[in-house]
Amino acid sequence: MSPMLQAQLREVSTKGDLRRIRSTGYVPGVVYGKGLSAPSAITVNAKDVEAMLRSHPYAVIDIDIPGTGRQPVMMSDLQRDPISRHVTHIDFHKINMNEKIATSARVDITGASPGEKEGGMLQLVLHEIDIECYPKDIPDAIAADVSGLGMGDHLTVGELKLPSGVTSTQDPETIVVAVLAPQKERSEDELDDMDVEVEENRKNRENAIAVEKD
Repeated sequence: MSPMLQAQLREVSTKGDLRRIRSTGYVPGVVYGKGLSAPSAITVNAKDVEAMLRSHPYAVIDIDIPGTGRQPVMMSDLQRDPISRHVTHIDFHKINMNEKIATSARVDITGASPGEKEGGMLQLVLHEIDIECYPKDIPDAIAADVSGLGMGDHLTVGELKLPSGVTSTQDPETIVVAVLAPQKERSEDELDDMDVEVEENRKNRENAIAVEKD
């Protein structure tokens, strides 16, 4: 069963009206798309919006609009306050459950990398990937299995095992996760040798300048 948001209709508002809506714990928004006679200006509970963003940011959800009923929608646009990061406006797009859509899915690392056990650093390069599928097939996340990654290895989009019915629209050579080799720690002898080399280079530069002046 799809997550659901309860919406309330609102009048097209001035900036002052929008501020008052936000001050009462609600987020102004719009629902639009095929099958709706016109875009609907709505408000939704800010806490419900934040919960949706934490758990199902790319999922199909049902939104219950007074006078229209429950509609399958996806978030299409989101605005946040640049300082507080609170959601200030949200748009929803009604979708057709029988048509494929383009969306994104979160990447979740699974397994244990041998390279990381050897001291390498596991780096998630791509936190989400672009996909295409029917709404019912949108996954909560795409697994990136790193159990075969040694030191210096990486996993690309094309190497991910996608769920049935899901295809990626990104370049298959795009790196998703990599195991980076640690920077080599230099011994005291190596540091001393580097100091000697730096000093020799300095003397050589000084000698060359002296020759040019002569």
